[in-house]
Amino acid sequence: MASFLSSLPAVSARPIPTSAFPLRKPLFQTPPTLHFKNHRFAVSCSYAEAGVNADSSSNTIDVVADVRSERIVVLGGNGFVGSAICKAAVSRGIEVISLSRSGRPTYSDAWVDQVTWISGDVFYVNWDEVLVGATAVVSTLGGFGSEEQMKRINGEANVVAVNAAKEYGIPKFILISVHDYNLPSFLLSSGYFTGKRKAESEVLSKYPNSGIVLRPAFIYGKRRVNGYELPLDLVGEPAEKILRAIENFTKPLSSLPASDLLLAPPVSVDDVALAVINGVTDDDFFGVFTIDQIKDAANKVRV
Repeated sequence: MASFLSSLPAVSARPIPTSAFPLRKPLFQTPPTLHFKNHRFAVSCSYAEAGVNADSSSNTIDVVADVRSERIVVLGGNGFVGSAICKAAVSRGIEVISLSRSGRPTYSDAWVDQVTWISGDVFYVNWDEVLVGATAVVSTLGGFGSEEQMKRINGEANVVAVNAAKEYGIPKFILISVHDYNLPSFLLSSGYFTGKRKAESEVLSKYPNSGIVLRPAFIYGKRRVNGYELPLDLVGEPAEKILRAIENFTKPLSSLPASDLLLAPPVSVDDVALAVINGVTDDDFFGVFTIDQIKDAANKVRV
């Protein structure tokens, strides 16, 4: 055996070139683009093969997608509460579209030019022109009149809007409703209150985890009517301060029928608007909100 091995030719050991076993290339050479509706974020990541030390010279992959920019549709944006919501949203860089029968306001303010004003009726509007790309719908629809009129504008109009928003995949719906007054049943059965509650039910049913219902009492602020400004804050603001100062003494009276017509604190239109902004930007904010909770939500945004 030894003689056989000695007869074999000598083989010299040479190092195997590293090119024979190249490092495996990354799975992709160019940064991918991820598409997330209305969202944008950046992700940096590095890769290193086994046996290769990662250092500052390692290749970096940047993944960029669209950041969510809020775009809200305000139904009744030309009204008292609606215009306050539009103004508050614009001041925070939120894109705003207003749909109302009267369209653009007749007065001129800096924020007015930053809103897209659409004239139309929720019962007949082409929703393609209004809802596409929106992240939330805010409804301030409501009013007084005959029983049929109140049922239609407070209830049916909002139901139509909720279902349209749901059909178009809008993530949030915010409804400005009314305080749950302890009125006699014959008053609560009026078209105004039954319409509002019907609208609330539709919001909470179609948007169980993102629908918002705000229930303010009397809303005060500077209200424009036929070119004139009604300073409702001259009455509402002092009344709110007084009622909050004595609320510990008035609580025992809350069980009396219709007592909260006098004892429910008025709510600033600015607080309602800021509570809406909180609802638009905070995904954990949903459900039914009372007067005090509206105030708390507004303070979060104000701070």
